[in-house]
Amino acid sequence: MNLKNIIIISAATLLPATSLADRLVILHTNDTHSQLDPNDKNEGGILRRKVLVDSIRDVEPNVLLIDCGDAVQGTLYYTLFRGEAERVMMNNLGYDIQILGNHEFDNGVEELAREWSQLNAKKITSNYDLRGTALDSIFEPYTISSFGDRKIGFLAINLDPKGMIADDNAEGVRYLDGIEAANSLAWYLKNVKHTDMVIALTHVGYDSANPPTPSDLDIACNSKDIDIIIGGHSHTTVDPDAPDALAWKVANAKGDTVIVAQTGSRGVNLGKITVDLPTLASTYSLIPVNKRLDNRIDPEAAALLSRYRTSVDSLKSRKIGKSAQEFPAGSQILVNWVADVMRDMGQELCASPVDVAIVNKGGIRRSLPAGHITKETIMTMLPFDNKLVVMEIKGNDLKEAFDVMARRGGDGLSSGFDPKSINPDSTYTIITIDYLANGGDYMDPLTRGKIITRSKARLDETMIEYIERLRGKPIKYDDNSRRM
Repeated sequence: MNLKNIIIISAATLLPATSLADRLVILHTNDTHSQLDPNDKNEGGILRRKVLVDSIRDVEPNVLLIDCGDAVQGTLYYTLFRGEAERVMMNNLGYDIQILGNHEFDNGVEELAREWSQLNAKKITSNYDLRGTALDSIFEPYTISSFGDRKIGFLAINLDPKGMIADDNAEGVRYLDGIEAANSLAWYLKNVKHTDMVIALTHVGYDSANPPTPSDLDIACNSKDIDIIIGGHSHTTVDPDAPDALAWKVANAKGDTVIVAQTGSRGVNLGKITVDLPTLASTYSLIPVNKRLDNRIDPEAAALLSRYRTSVDSLKSRKIGKSAQEFPAGSQILVNWVADVMRDMGQELCASPVDVAIVNKGGIRRSLPAGHITKETIMTMLPFDNKLVVMEIKGNDLKEAFDVMARRGGDGLSSGFDPKSINPDSTYTIITIDYLANGGDYMDPLTRGKIITRSKARLDETMIEYIERLRGKPIKYDDNSRRM
Protein backbone atom coordinates (compact mmCIF):
# COMPACT_ATOMS: atom_id res chain seq x y z
CA MET A 1 0.00 0.00 0.00
CA ASN A 2 1.27 3.51 -0.86
CA LEU A 3 1.52 5.43 2.40
CA LYS A 4 1.09 8.69 0.47
CA ASN A 5 -2.52 7.66 -0.03
CA ILE A 6 -3.23 7.92 3.69
CA ILE A 7 -4.74 11.22 4.73
CA ILE A 8 -5.19 12.12 8.39
CA ILE A 9 -8.02 14.62 8.84
CA SER A 10 -9.02 16.16 12.17
CA ALA A 11 -11.76 14.35 14.05
CA ALA A 12 -13.10 17.77 14.99
CA THR A 13 -14.54 18.22 11.47
CA LEU A 14 -18.23 18.95 12.04
CA LEU A 15 -21.25 18.00 10.00
CA PRO A 16 -23.47 20.80 8.74
CA ALA A 17 -26.35 21.67 11.02
CA THR A 18 -29.26 19.38 10.20
CA SER A 19 -32.46 17.94 11.63
CA LEU A 20 -32.49 14.51 13.25
CA ALA A 21 -34.53 13.08 10.37
CA ASP A 22 -31.79 14.13 7.95
CA ARG A 23 -29.07 12.02 9.51
CA LEU A 24 -28.25 8.36 9.88
CA VAL A 25 -26.43 6.99 12.94
CA ILE A 26 -24.56 3.72 12.41
CA LEU A 27 -23.55 1.95 15.63
CA HIS A 28 -21.08 -0.90 15.25
CA THR A 29 -19.16 -3.60 17.11
CA ASN A 30 -16.56 -6.19 16.17
CA ASP A 31 -14.66 -9.04 17.82
CA THR A 32 -16.74 -9.03 21.00
CA HIS A 33 -15.74 -12.69 21.49
CA SER A 34 -18.54 -13.80 23.84
CA GLN A 35 -17.68 -11.05 26.35
CA LEU A 36 -21.27 -10.75 27.52
CA ASP A 37 -20.13 -9.73 31.01
CA PRO A 38 -17.65 -6.90 31.72
CA ASN A 39 -14.01 -7.94 31.38
CA ASP A 40 -11.38 -8.21 34.14
CA LYS A 41 -10.97 -4.41 34.06
CA ASN A 42 -14.73 -3.88 34.42
CA GLU A 43 -15.04 -2.65 30.85
CA GLY A 44 -17.71 -3.57 28.33
CA GLY A 45 -20.62 -5.95 28.89
CA ILE A 46 -23.60 -6.48 26.63
CA LEU A 47 -26.10 -5.10 29.15
CA ARG A 48 -24.21 -1.80 29.19
CA ARG A 49 -24.03 -1.88 25.40
CA LYS A 50 -27.79 -2.20 25.24
CA VAL A 51 -28.18 0.87 27.47
CA LEU A 52 -26.06 2.90 25.04
CA VAL A 53 -27.83 1.62 21.94
CA ASP A 54 -31.29 2.20 23.40
CA SER A 55 -30.39 5.71 24.60
CA ILE A 56 -29.30 6.65 21.08
CA ARG A 57 -32.36 5.06 19.51
CA ASP A 58 -34.52 7.11 21.90
CA VAL A 59 -33.37 10.38 20.31
CA GLU A 60 -32.31 9.38 16.78
CA PRO A 61 -34.98 8.29 14.27
CA ASN A 62 -32.50 6.63 11.89
CA VAL A 63 -30.22 4.11 13.60
CA LEU A 64 -28.55 0.96 12.30
CA LEU A 65 -26.73 -1.50 14.61
CA ILE A 66 -24.06 -3.61 12.89
CA ASP A 67 -21.61 -6.32 13.94
CA CYS A 68 -18.47 -7.17 11.94
CA GLY A 69 -17.82 -10.71 13.11
CA ASP A 70 -16.22 -12.83 15.83
CA ALA A 71 -19.12 -12.23 18.18
CA VAL A 72 -18.35 -15.66 19.65
CA GLN A 73 -15.53 -17.68 21.23
CA GLY A 74 -13.57 -16.53 24.25
CA THR A 75 -15.68 -17.00 27.38
CA LEU A 76 -17.67 -19.79 29.01
CA TYR A 77 -20.85 -18.48 27.42
CA TYR A 78 -19.60 -19.95 24.16
CA THR A 79 -17.91 -23.02 25.66
CA LEU A 80 -21.10 -24.05 27.44
CA PHE A 81 -23.80 -22.88 25.03
CA ARG A 82 -22.05 -22.93 21.62
CA GLY A 83 -23.32 -19.57 20.37
CA GLU A 84 -26.87 -19.64 21.72
CA ALA A 85 -26.30 -17.06 24.47
CA GLU A 86 -24.64 -14.59 22.08
CA ARG A 87 -27.36 -15.07 19.49
CA VAL A 88 -30.17 -14.53 22.03
CA MET A 89 -28.56 -11.39 23.43
CA MET A 90 -27.75 -9.89 20.01
CA ASN A 91 -31.34 -10.48 18.91
CA ASN A 92 -32.41 -8.69 22.08
CA LEU A 93 -30.25 -5.70 21.19
CA GLY A 94 -31.80 -5.64 17.74
CA TYR A 95 -28.81 -5.90 15.45
CA ASP A 96 -29.74 -4.91 11.90
CA ILE A 97 -26.80 -6.43 9.97
CA GLN A 98 -24.25 -9.07 10.99
CA ILE A 99 -21.32 -10.54 9.07
CA LEU A 100 -19.15 -13.57 9.69
CA GLY A 101 -15.82 -13.67 11.46
CA ASN A 102 -13.46 -16.63 11.36
CA HIS A 103 -14.51 -17.85 14.82
CA GLU A 104 -18.13 -18.16 13.79
CA PHE A 105 -16.92 -21.33 12.03
CA ASP A 106 -15.42 -22.92 15.17
CA ASN A 107 -18.17 -25.52 15.46
CA GLY A 108 -18.42 -26.17 11.73
CA VAL A 109 -20.71 -25.10 8.91
CA GLU A 110 -23.75 -27.13 9.97
CA GLU A 111 -23.87 -25.74 13.51
CA LEU A 112 -23.14 -22.24 12.24
CA ALA A 113 -26.11 -22.53 9.91
CA ARG A 114 -28.32 -23.74 12.74
CA GLU A 115 -27.45 -20.78 14.97
CA TRP A 116 -27.42 -18.10 12.30
CA SER A 117 -30.75 -19.18 10.85
CA GLN A 118 -32.18 -17.94 14.16
CA LEU A 119 -30.54 -14.51 14.01
CA ASN A 120 -32.95 -11.67 13.27
CA ALA A 121 -30.31 -9.47 11.62
CA LYS A 122 -29.69 -9.37 7.88
CA LYS A 123 -26.75 -11.63 7.10
CA ILE A 124 -24.42 -10.80 4.22
CA THR A 125 -21.16 -12.01 2.69
CA SER A 126 -19.92 -10.77 -0.67
CA ASN A 127 -16.80 -12.87 -1.23
CA TYR A 128 -17.75 -16.29 0.11
CA ASP A 129 -19.31 -18.61 -2.43
CA LEU A 130 -21.58 -20.73 -0.22
CA ARG A 131 -23.29 -22.78 -2.90
CA GLY A 132 -23.72 -26.39 -1.83
CA THR A 133 -23.35 -25.60 1.89
CA ALA A 134 -25.93 -25.27 4.64
CA LEU A 135 -25.22 -21.51 4.73
CA ASP A 136 -26.27 -20.81 1.13
CA SER A 137 -29.89 -19.90 1.82
CA ILE A 138 -29.03 -17.81 4.89
CA PHE A 139 -26.76 -15.18 3.34
CA GLU A 140 -27.17 -12.49 0.68
CA PRO A 141 -24.28 -10.74 -1.11
CA TYR A 142 -25.46 -7.26 -0.10
CA THR A 143 -28.30 -5.33 1.47
CA ILE A 144 -29.73 -1.87 0.87
CA SER A 145 -31.34 0.39 3.49
CA SER A 146 -33.41 3.46 2.56
CA PHE A 147 -33.73 6.66 4.60
CA GLY A 148 -36.00 9.19 2.94
CA ASP A 149 -34.79 9.49 -0.64
CA ARG A 150 -31.30 8.18 0.21
CA LYS A 151 -30.24 4.57 -0.40
CA ILE A 152 -27.28 3.08 1.50
CA GLY A 153 -25.74 -0.14 0.18
CA PHE A 154 -23.84 -2.58 2.39
CA LEU A 155 -21.44 -5.32 1.27
CA ALA A 156 -19.30 -7.71 3.34
CA ILE A 157 -15.72 -8.86 2.78
CA ASN A 158 -14.37 -11.85 4.72
CA LEU A 159 -10.89 -13.32 5.10
CA ASP A 160 -9.54 -16.32 3.24
CA PRO A 161 -10.42 -19.39 5.35
CA LYS A 162 -7.28 -21.26 4.27
CA GLY A 163 -4.76 -21.28 7.10
CA MET A 164 -7.07 -19.43 9.49
CA ILE A 165 -10.15 -21.67 9.76
CA ALA A 166 -9.78 -25.44 10.15
CA ASP A 167 -10.50 -27.05 6.77
CA ASP A 168 -13.25 -29.29 8.14
CA ASN A 169 -15.00 -26.32 9.76
CA ALA A 170 -15.25 -24.34 6.51
CA GLU A 171 -15.84 -27.27 4.18
CA GLY A 172 -17.41 -26.15 0.92
CA VAL A 173 -16.79 -22.43 1.46
CA ARG A 174 -15.04 -20.89 -1.56
CA TYR A 175 -13.09 -17.66 -1.09
CA LEU A 176 -13.26 -14.91 -3.73
CA ASP A 177 -10.63 -12.15 -3.94
CA GLY A 178 -11.53 -9.45 -1.42
CA ILE A 179 -10.53 -6.38 -3.43
CA GLU A 180 -12.11 -7.63 -6.66
CA ALA A 181 -15.35 -8.56 -4.88
CA ALA A 182 -15.50 -5.25 -3.03
CA ASN A 183 -14.87 -3.15 -6.12
CA SER A 184 -17.20 -5.00 -8.47
CA LEU A 185 -20.08 -5.09 -6.01
CA ALA A 186 -19.59 -1.46 -4.93
CA TRP A 187 -19.74 -0.46 -8.63
CA TYR A 188 -22.91 -2.52 -9.06
CA LEU A 189 -24.55 -0.96 -6.00
CA LYS A 190 -23.81 2.59 -7.16
CA ASN A 191 -24.38 2.25 -10.89
CA VAL A 192 -27.08 -0.42 -11.17
CA LYS A 193 -28.92 -0.26 -7.85
CA HIS A 194 -28.30 3.52 -7.66
CA THR A 195 -27.31 3.67 -4.02
CA ASP A 196 -26.04 7.04 -2.78
CA MET A 197 -23.41 5.51 -0.51
CA VAL A 198 -21.64 2.16 -0.22
CA ILE A 199 -20.41 0.84 3.12
CA ALA A 200 -18.11 -2.18 3.25
CA LEU A 201 -18.35 -4.32 6.37
CA THR A 202 -15.20 -6.40 6.74
CA HIS A 203 -13.52 -9.06 8.82
CA VAL A 204 -10.01 -8.95 7.36
CA GLY A 205 -7.95 -6.72 9.70
CA TYR A 206 -7.09 -3.02 9.70
CA ASP A 207 -3.55 -2.96 8.30
CA SER A 208 -2.08 -6.45 8.43
CA ALA A 209 -3.42 -8.94 5.93
CA ASN A 210 -3.02 -12.70 5.93
CA PRO A 211 -2.20 -13.40 2.27
CA PRO A 212 -4.10 -13.47 0.03
CA THR A 213 -6.58 -11.61 2.24
CA PRO A 214 -6.31 -7.81 1.78
CA SER A 215 -6.51 -5.45 4.78
CA ASP A 216 -9.00 -2.62 5.29
CA LEU A 217 -6.37 -0.09 4.19
CA ASP A 218 -5.66 -2.16 1.07
CA ILE A 219 -9.36 -2.25 0.21
CA ALA A 220 -9.73 1.49 0.84
CA CYS A 221 -6.73 2.51 -1.30
CA ASN A 222 -7.80 0.27 -4.20
CA SER A 223 -11.48 1.22 -4.15
CA LYS A 224 -13.42 3.72 -6.25
CA ASP A 225 -17.00 3.42 -5.05
CA ILE A 226 -16.70 2.59 -1.31
CA ASP A 227 -17.39 5.46 1.10
CA ILE A 228 -16.95 3.83 4.51
CA ILE A 229 -15.24 0.65 5.75
CA ILE A 230 -16.29 -0.77 9.13
CA GLY A 231 -13.91 -3.58 10.04
CA GLY A 232 -12.86 -6.30 12.43
CA HIS A 233 -10.46 -9.22 12.96
CA SER A 234 -7.26 -7.38 13.95
CA HIS A 235 -8.76 -6.02 17.23
CA THR A 236 -7.50 -2.56 16.24
CA THR A 237 -8.81 0.46 18.12
CA VAL A 238 -9.21 3.17 15.51
CA ASP A 239 -10.01 6.20 17.67
CA PRO A 240 -10.04 9.57 15.89
CA ASP A 241 -9.74 11.39 19.21
CA ALA A 242 -6.64 9.53 20.43
CA PRO A 243 -3.39 11.55 20.57
CA ASP A 244 -1.71 8.95 18.37
CA ALA A 245 -4.76 8.24 16.22
CA LEU A 246 -4.40 5.72 13.42
CA ALA A 247 -5.39 6.75 9.91
CA TRP A 248 -9.18 6.82 9.84
CA LYS A 249 -9.63 8.80 6.63
CA VAL A 250 -7.86 7.30 3.63
CA ALA A 251 -7.63 8.37 -0.02
CA ASN A 252 -9.07 5.85 -2.46
CA ALA A 253 -7.94 5.19 -6.04
CA LYS A 254 -9.74 8.35 -7.25
CA GLY A 255 -8.42 10.55 -4.44
CA ASP A 256 -11.75 10.58 -2.61
CA THR A 257 -11.91 9.99 1.14
CA VAL A 258 -12.89 6.66 2.72
CA ILE A 259 -13.56 6.44 6.47
CA VAL A 260 -11.99 3.33 8.03
CA ALA A 261 -13.41 2.34 11.44
CA GLN A 262 -12.82 -0.42 14.01
CA THR A 263 -13.64 -0.51 17.73
CA GLY A 264 -10.93 -2.78 19.20
CA SER A 265 -12.30 -5.93 20.81
CA ARG A 266 -14.30 -7.45 23.67
CA GLY A 267 -17.02 -4.81 23.41
CA VAL A 268 -15.16 -2.14 25.39
CA ASN A 269 -16.18 0.47 22.78
CA LEU A 270 -19.21 1.15 20.65
CA GLY A 271 -18.45 2.70 17.27
CA LYS A 272 -20.61 5.57 16.04
CA ILE A 273 -20.68 6.92 12.47
CA THR A 274 -23.04 9.80 11.77
CA VAL A 275 -24.01 10.44 8.15
CA ASP A 276 -25.59 13.74 7.10
CA LEU A 277 -28.07 12.43 4.55
CA PRO A 278 -28.46 15.60 2.42
CA THR A 279 -24.69 16.00 1.91
CA LEU A 280 -23.48 12.44 2.72
CA ALA A 281 -20.73 13.95 4.91
CA SER A 282 -19.77 11.61 7.79
CA THR A 283 -18.11 11.73 11.20
CA TYR A 284 -16.79 8.86 13.29
CA SER A 285 -16.19 8.42 17.02
CA LEU A 286 -15.87 5.74 19.72
CA ILE A 287 -18.05 5.59 22.83
CA PRO A 288 -16.54 3.79 25.86
CA VAL A 289 -18.76 1.09 27.36
CA ASN A 290 -18.11 1.31 31.09
CA LYS A 291 -19.57 1.19 34.60
CA ARG A 292 -21.20 4.63 34.44
CA LEU A 293 -24.06 2.83 32.69
CA ASP A 294 -24.71 0.27 35.44
CA ASN A 295 -27.71 2.02 37.01
CA ARG A 296 -29.62 1.86 33.73
CA ILE A 297 -29.55 -1.89 33.03
CA ASP A 298 -32.55 -3.12 31.05
CA PRO A 299 -34.46 -5.67 33.20
CA GLU A 300 -35.59 -7.78 30.23
CA ALA A 301 -32.06 -8.09 28.85
CA ALA A 302 -30.70 -8.85 32.32
CA ALA A 303 -33.27 -11.63 32.76
CA LEU A 304 -32.28 -13.19 29.42
CA LEU A 305 -28.59 -13.17 30.33
CA SER A 306 -29.24 -14.62 33.77
CA ARG A 307 -30.48 -17.86 32.16
CA TYR A 308 -26.92 -18.53 31.06
CA ARG A 309 -24.95 -16.80 33.81
CA THR A 310 -25.78 -19.36 36.51
CA SER A 311 -23.77 -22.09 34.78
CA VAL A 312 -20.92 -19.66 34.04
CA ASP A 313 -20.75 -18.44 37.63
CA SER A 314 -20.55 -21.98 39.01
CA LEU A 315 -17.28 -22.54 37.13
CA LYS A 316 -15.96 -19.12 38.15
CA SER A 317 -16.21 -20.18 41.79
CA ARG A 318 -14.47 -23.57 41.36
CA LYS A 319 -10.86 -23.04 42.53
CA ILE A 320 -8.18 -25.44 41.28
CA GLY A 321 -4.89 -23.80 42.31
CA LYS A 322 -2.88 -20.61 42.84
CA SER A 323 -0.42 -18.45 40.96
CA ALA A 324 2.27 -16.46 42.73
CA GLN A 325 2.38 -13.98 39.85
CA GLU A 326 0.43 -12.56 36.95
CA PHE A 327 1.02 -13.92 33.47
CA PRO A 328 -0.19 -11.00 31.31
CA ALA A 329 -2.27 -11.66 28.22
CA GLY A 330 -0.12 -11.80 25.09
CA SER A 331 3.14 -11.87 27.06
CA GLN A 332 6.09 -14.07 26.16
CA ILE A 333 6.21 -15.47 29.69
CA LEU A 334 2.64 -16.74 29.34
CA VAL A 335 3.07 -18.49 25.98
CA ASN A 336 6.40 -20.02 27.08
CA TRP A 337 4.87 -21.35 30.29
CA VAL A 338 1.98 -22.91 28.34
CA ALA A 339 4.51 -24.51 25.97
CA ASP A 340 6.44 -25.98 28.92
CA VAL A 341 3.25 -27.43 30.39
CA MET A 342 2.34 -28.91 27.01
CA ARG A 343 5.75 -30.58 26.80
CA ASP A 344 5.59 -31.98 30.34
CA MET A 345 2.04 -33.29 30.03
CA GLY A 346 2.40 -34.38 26.42
CA GLN A 347 5.52 -36.39 27.20
CA GLU A 348 3.25 -38.82 29.02
CA LEU A 349 1.61 -39.66 25.69
CA CYS A 350 4.70 -41.28 24.18
CA ALA A 351 7.68 -43.35 25.25
CA SER A 352 10.38 -41.54 23.25
CA PRO A 353 11.82 -38.19 24.39
CA VAL A 354 10.17 -35.04 23.04
CA ASP A 355 12.41 -32.38 21.53
CA VAL A 356 10.15 -29.33 21.79
CA ALA A 357 6.57 -28.15 22.28
CA ILE A 358 5.20 -25.21 20.31
CA VAL A 359 2.06 -23.12 20.74
CA ASN A 360 0.66 -20.11 18.89
CA LYS A 361 -0.03 -16.91 20.78
CA GLY A 362 -3.50 -16.72 19.19
CA GLY A 363 -4.54 -19.89 21.00
CA ILE A 364 -4.16 -18.20 24.41
CA ARG A 365 -6.98 -15.71 24.88
CA ARG A 366 -6.52 -14.10 28.28
CA SER A 367 -4.11 -13.55 31.16
CA LEU A 368 -3.47 -15.85 34.10
CA PRO A 369 -3.94 -13.52 37.07
CA ALA A 370 -2.08 -13.75 40.35
CA GLY A 371 -3.94 -15.45 43.20
CA HIS A 372 -6.59 -18.16 43.01
CA ILE A 373 -7.02 -19.97 39.69
CA THR A 374 -10.50 -21.17 38.82
CA LYS A 375 -11.73 -23.58 36.19
CA GLU A 376 -13.25 -20.61 34.40
CA THR A 377 -9.84 -18.91 34.23
CA ILE A 378 -8.26 -21.81 32.36
CA MET A 379 -11.28 -22.54 30.16
CA THR A 380 -11.35 -18.93 28.95
CA MET A 381 -7.57 -18.72 28.64
CA LEU A 382 -7.59 -21.83 26.41
CA PRO A 383 -11.13 -21.79 24.99
CA PHE A 384 -10.66 -23.74 21.77
CA ASP A 385 -11.41 -27.40 21.19
CA ASN A 386 -7.70 -28.20 20.77
CA LYS A 387 -5.99 -31.45 21.77
CA LEU A 388 -2.31 -32.25 22.16
CA VAL A 389 -0.63 -34.18 19.39
CA VAL A 390 2.80 -35.78 19.31
CA MET A 391 4.33 -35.83 15.86
CA GLU A 392 7.54 -36.64 14.03
CA ILE A 393 8.77 -34.08 11.54
CA LYS A 394 11.82 -33.58 9.36
CA GLY A 395 14.21 -30.83 10.36
CA ASN A 396 13.71 -28.79 7.20
CA ASP A 397 9.93 -28.77 7.73
CA LEU A 398 10.33 -27.86 11.40
CA LYS A 399 12.63 -25.01 10.43
CA GLU A 400 9.97 -23.70 8.04
CA ALA A 401 7.43 -23.83 10.88
CA PHE A 402 9.75 -21.81 13.11
CA ASP A 403 10.18 -19.31 10.27
CA VAL A 404 6.39 -18.81 10.17
CA MET A 405 6.37 -18.26 13.94
CA ALA A 406 9.30 -15.84 13.78
CA ARG A 407 7.64 -13.68 11.11
CA ARG A 408 4.62 -12.97 13.26
CA GLY A 409 6.45 -13.00 16.60
CA GLY A 410 5.13 -13.87 20.05
CA ASP A 411 4.53 -17.61 19.70
CA GLY A 412 5.86 -19.95 22.38
CA LEU A 413 8.25 -22.89 22.51
CA SER A 414 9.31 -25.03 25.44
CA SER A 415 12.67 -24.57 27.16
CA GLY A 416 15.85 -26.40 26.22
CA PHE A 417 15.53 -26.22 22.45
CA ASP A 418 17.40 -23.88 20.10
CA PRO A 419 15.70 -23.46 16.70
CA LYS A 420 19.06 -22.42 15.23
CA SER A 421 20.43 -25.90 15.93
CA ILE A 422 17.93 -27.71 13.71
CA ASN A 423 19.52 -30.23 11.34
CA PRO A 424 17.46 -30.25 8.13
CA ASP A 425 18.11 -33.96 7.60
CA SER A 426 17.22 -35.11 11.14
CA THR A 427 13.79 -36.16 12.42
CA TYR A 428 12.37 -34.44 15.49
CA THR A 429 9.59 -35.36 17.91
CA ILE A 430 7.42 -32.37 18.79
CA ILE A 431 4.25 -31.66 20.73
CA THR A 432 1.72 -29.11 19.52
CA ILE A 433 -2.05 -28.72 19.22
CA ASP A 434 -4.06 -30.40 16.48
CA TYR A 435 -5.11 -27.03 15.01
CA LEU A 436 -1.48 -26.20 14.23
CA ALA A 437 -0.66 -29.78 13.18
CA ASN A 438 -3.43 -29.51 10.58
CA GLY A 439 -1.94 -26.28 9.17
CA GLY A 440 -3.96 -23.75 11.17
CA ASP A 441 -2.58 -20.25 11.76
CA TYR A 442 -0.55 -20.62 8.55
CA MET A 443 1.54 -23.50 9.94
CA ASP A 444 1.38 -25.46 6.70
CA PRO A 445 4.90 -26.96 7.24
CA LEU A 446 3.52 -29.02 10.13
CA THR A 447 1.12 -30.82 7.80
CA ARG A 448 4.15 -32.61 6.35
CA GLY A 449 4.86 -34.29 9.71
CA LYS A 450 3.51 -37.63 10.94
CA ILE A 451 1.19 -37.67 13.95
CA ILE A 452 2.12 -40.47 16.35
CA THR A 453 -0.53 -40.02 19.00
CA ARG A 454 -2.94 -37.48 20.39
CA SER A 455 -4.54 -36.74 23.75
CA LYS A 456 -8.14 -37.59 24.53
CA ALA A 457 -8.50 -34.47 26.67
CA ARG A 458 -8.66 -30.90 25.36
CA LEU A 459 -5.77 -28.56 26.12
CA ASP A 460 -7.74 -26.70 28.79
CA GLU A 461 -8.53 -30.01 30.51
CA THR A 462 -4.85 -30.97 30.34
CA MET A 463 -3.87 -27.63 31.88
CA ILE A 464 -6.44 -28.01 34.67
CA GLU A 465 -5.05 -31.47 35.46
CA TYR A 466 -1.50 -30.04 35.57
CA ILE A 467 -2.51 -27.30 38.02
CA GLU A 468 -4.47 -29.71 40.22
CA ARG A 469 -1.39 -31.96 40.45
CA LEU A 470 0.45 -29.08 42.12
CA ARG A 471 -1.91 -29.54 45.09
CA GLY A 472 -2.08 -25.87 45.96
CA LYS A 473 1.61 -25.07 45.42
CA PRO A 474 1.65 -21.59 43.81
CA ILE A 475 2.90 -21.39 40.24
CA LYS A 476 6.18 -19.51 39.86
CA TYR A 477 7.87 -18.97 36.51
CA ASP A 478 10.41 -16.50 35.19
CA ASP A 479 11.51 -17.77 31.78
CA ASN A 480 10.52 -15.18 29.21
CA SER A 481 13.80 -15.28 27.32
CA ARG A 482 12.61 -17.52 24.48
CA ARG A 483 11.17 -15.41 21.68
CA MET A 484 9.94 -16.28 18.23
